[in-house]
Amino acid sequence: MNARTIGCIVPALDAEPTIATVINGIRDALPDAFVVAVDDGSRDATSRVARSCADATVRFPINRGKGAALRAGISEALARGCDPLVTIDADGQHDPRLAPQFVEALEAADLVVGARRAAGEMPLGRRITNRLSARAVGRCAGQAIADAQCGYRAMRAPVARRVHPRGDRYEFETEFLILAARSGYRLAFVPIPTTYPGTVPSRFRAVRDSARIIETIWRFRTGGRTS
Repeated sequence: MNARTIGCIVPALDAEPTIATVINGIRDALPDAFVVAVDDGSRDATSRVARSCADATVRFPINRGKGAALRAGISEALARGCDPLVTIDADGQHDPRLAPQFVEALEAADLVVGARRAAGEMPLGRRITNRLSARAVGRCAGQAIADAQCGYRAMRAPVARRVHPRGDRYEFETEFLILAARSGYRLAFVPIPTTYPGTVPSRFRAVRDSARIIETIWRFRTGGRTS
């Protein structure tokens, strides 16, 4: 595989209705991408559908969390020599057609994160949570953060090799962003729309997952892990 092949990681949980559309959309947008789908213990036919359209699949027999899925997918893509890497959720909330914008933004950055527009279908509670978490993460990172939780991202391979969050669930993405910023990597943000398809509900659990994110932010704010 060419060392410049773009790797695309698609973490998935019970995403049978949408994962093929996401992967095929990525293929249309980035024809030469190597797509790695990670089934995080789905109870439906997510794995079967993923195997039919992804280049490689990883399947967890039980749910381990989005962070664990991303970690496994990133490891697989790096092992295949992919650089850069793109991550996109399998639930259809993000438009795969925008993937080239993320890759292009890496010309002037090391890590690119989608900045979801607050208007539209995003629930009010999520808008408020996202805004507050972005401010808190920005304080930990030492720079302004437009969106701390968006799973639509692109990164250079050296970033993926060096940055190792310890969380296994949604806090993984928060810690990844803070560690990357504190390691001196350049961040950029690409504005994106967000939709909430009715066929696949959000896997984010307001109380449980928010608590993990808050704990991660608090750990850094009180002098915790910095690299």
